[in-house]
Amino acid sequence: MRALTAHWLVFTNLLAGLFIGLPFLAPLLLAAGQPGPANLIYTAYRAVCHQWAFRSYFLLGAQSTYARDDLTQLLGAQQAFSLLGTPELGYKVAFCERDVAIYLAVLLGGLAYAMLRPRVGPLSLIGYLALIAPMALDGFTQLFGLRESTVLLRTVTGGLFGLASVWLVYPRIDAVVPSPHSPSPTFGGGGALPLPQAWERGSG
Repeated sequence: MRALTAHWLVFTNLLAGLFIGLPFLAPLLLAAGQPGPANLIYTAYRAVCHQWAFRSYFLLGAQSTYARDDLTQLLGAQQAFSLLGTPELGYKVAFCERDVAIYLAVLLGGLAYAMLRPRVGPLSLIGYLALIAPMALDGFTQLFGLRESTVLLRTVTGGLFGLASVWLVYPRIDAVVPSPHSPSPTFGGGGALPLPQAWERGSG
């Protein structure tokens, strides 16, 4: 337990790498003719992501993304949501585009924090709200049918959310779980890390 607390950032970054890596392993397993383990990954990640095909990346196919109308015309309305993939179209990553951006940013932000740790204080709550506001605006306007987001917007807003969450939380963990590298930050605000999946089914 002492080793875990002293090196919590190492373990957190390893877990983040595993968490973002498995969704990319699933389509590779499908392409390799291993549907059993691939479906285990898809099923597990449905707990945190809707996995709608028209909002997800595809690997090993003609395109990396497909519009809802295109998938509907090719395969029917239901497959625009539930398609895992075909040899021609490729195979779906087990995360939507926004979740890829969020959790990849968490991983990259964690790695950056490991290098800049002594010089980084915690993000204030006001700063955090400002950085996650674009994702809230993009997600909720999409959720209520006012518009459809784009791959670029999902990526940028999701990335901001992930980086802001690391900046908000990791220095605060260092403050309560001392380690040889822990800074002594001045807190600029409180707050907890909100989970994106609470509203993600309509906004991802």
